[in-house]
Parts: sequence; C-alpha cells; structure tokens
Amino acid sequence: MGNFRQQLRIAGSVELSVHKRSASGDSKRPQKAMRSEVNFLPEHPQNRTMEMLEQDRNDLQSEMKKKNVDWKKVDALMDSTFSLRRKEVIREEPLVKDLKTRWPALFTERQIEAEFRRIVSKNLKQSFFDGLDELVPRFLRVYRQRQSVKELPAILTSLDDDPNEENEAVKGMDVGILILTENEQRPLPKEVIDVALALEEDVVLRNLKDVPHAFSLLMGLLYGLNIHYPKGLRYMFEIIQKVIMKIGAESCSSRVNGVRNRLMSTHM
Repeated sequence: MGNFRQQLRIAGSVELSVHKRSASGDSKRPQKAMRSEVNFLPEHPQNRTMEMLEQDRNDLQSEMKKKNVDWKKVDALMDSTFSLRRKEVIREEPLVKDLKTRWPALFTERQIEAEFRRIVSKNLKQSFFDGLDELVPRFLRVYRQRQSVKELPAILTSLDDDPNEENEAVKGMDVGILILTENEQRPLPKEVIDVALALEEDVVLRNLKDVPHAFSLLMGLLYGLNIHYPKGLRYMFEIIQKVIMKIGAESCSSRVNGVRNRLMSTHM
C-alpha cells in the first residue's frame, strides 16, 4: 500500500493549506457574504423558536447515530435547522471537529451538496463538472504553452495516457485532498485506492470516487463551513468558483479575468 499524498496536482504539486483556526475562534472568517452566497446568514423561521430548532438538531444528531439512518428525516431536519447552523458557523466559528460532533450530517456527501444548494442556490456537482467539461481542453492548451511549470510534461503525458484517471498524512494540513495509491511513480497514477478530504488535520470524508469528485465536495465544504480559500491559492480557487462554476463571475479580479480571457481566446 502506498502513502497518502498531501497535495492535489494541478499543473504541478500543490499542497492546500489555510490559516489554522484556534480554539479561541481566531479564524478571521468572513462575517458577510464574500463568494456570491444567496443565503449567507438567514433569519430563523417565524414559526420556530430557538428551543424548537435546538430540539430538531438533537433529533438530527440522534438519527445519525442509528445503524439504518432515515435519510428523508435527515434531509427535513437539515432544512429546518439551516438558519441555526449558519448562525453557529458564522458567528461562533467553531472548530471543524466540534461541527462534526454537533452536525454529523453536514459531513456526508448528500448534505454537502444540499447545504451548498441552500447557500448558493446552485447544484454543486453540476456546476463544477459542466464547467470542467467546457474548459478543461482549453486549460490543457494553455498549460502546454507554459514550459516553466515543474513536472508539467509528465503530468500532461499521464493525462494523455488516461484522462479519467492517516494521522501522519494530515499533520499540519488545514485543507487538503489525500490520494492513496499503490504506484507513486507516475505524476498522476492510475492505481488510486482511496481519495479523502482533510480539514484542520482531520480526515472528514473518504472513499470518494476520484480527485475531481473530491474537489467538488471540498468546494461545498468551504462554503458550508464558511472557510476562507487557502491564502496562497486564492486565485486558483477564484478561477474554480467564478470561471469554472460561474458563481459570481461578474466580479472577477483582474488576474482571474486575464486568465478567463486567455481561455476564451484559445482556439479549439
């Protein structure tokens, strides 16, 4: 068995990391909508008191502990407690491990997608994969023109060959995608055993299909948990959000707008 890799390969090896939040809540999370969120901080329903919402949360927590989870019930409870959860995430800034305890359903693939839809009013995977289908050929043409990117020739060879292709691993990792492989000789190995997501040195989701699938869910978690994009990769994440997923596309930074213009001018 190979080792978990602590990077996502995007035209080279990139380790995803962000400002680590402390137990004191010193995270400097945005307190207002910054990424075209439609429902950033919704008000509680008029017919629901805090006590009623907290009881729904307790029922939700109990349901998730069952061997056979009633997912329709979970869906309904997650909908009813959305405002409670958002106020907690944004105003209290809990650690991810504490959110996992209080809101375990939020760390399931089903509810990552649902929470993204509640916040952004868009389909997470559809917007991500539709954008990839449209733009990946253009990205590859642009990348092929950049001779200075380390490991790029080998990565592109791997893509041409096959385009469809714990504790120590997550130490120091605040945001990351982990890839478990048997053969690490190739930049993009075909033998992928497992793909997982890590937040704040903890694996929060695993047994994912592939890296693109994991990356779409990572975007969903960053929205759902109101986590800043990694500082050193903020332009890359802005491209994913605004160019690929077309969320807030009208307000691109000048750098990202330049990338978009180069992509659109690339002849296919």
